[in-house]
Amino acid sequence: MIGARAMFGVLSLACILIPPGARARAWAHPQQQSDYLTETEADRIRDANNPSDRIKLYVSFAEDRLKKFQYELTRTTPERRRAEILNGLMNAYQGCLDDATDQIDDAKEKQVDIHSSLKLLESKSKEFLEALQKMQQNPGPDIDNYKDGLKDALDDTKDTISTAQKAGKEMLPAPIRRKPS
Repeated sequence: MIGARAMFGVLSLACILIPPGARARAWAHPQQQSDYLTETEADRIRDANNPSDRIKLYVSFAEDRLKKFQYELTRTTPERRRAEILNGLMNAYQGCLDDATDQIDDAKEKQVDIHSSLKLLESKSKEFLEALQKMQQNPGPDIDNYKDGLKDALDDTKDTISTAQKAGKEMLPAPIRRKPS
């Protein structure tokens, strides 16, 4: 067991070796990456210029998670931790949809036109809903492993469709720019 003096020494050494600027940045701006995104995906979200672009990215990430989920269901030699993988993918899918709908509020606040992204979110979510409903109607032998996650995903997808439709009706259209005469 390490004594208190030794622990203090190790921590002191670590503080000396880490440059002050790096310590300040790390403490001032903690990493705000969702646990279901890869580093590359999180970078793409951070680099997106507006809520519309972020919605499109989240939709593509949700689609990716759903395809991976479907692939895992059809694998003939499933992974050892299959239940964990399936639930993780379903939770990640839901996280992507939740974050996409959060961008709607951001767009309203910033008065950004996201009508094209809303249409994409609504149409893709309808596709996702169909796929999820098929999974529910034709459950595989492992349904007990992901039944709750599937039910939650169905509910979240329906909520996403409703939110996108409502936002499309509430948000003002982009201003029409007229050419000078």
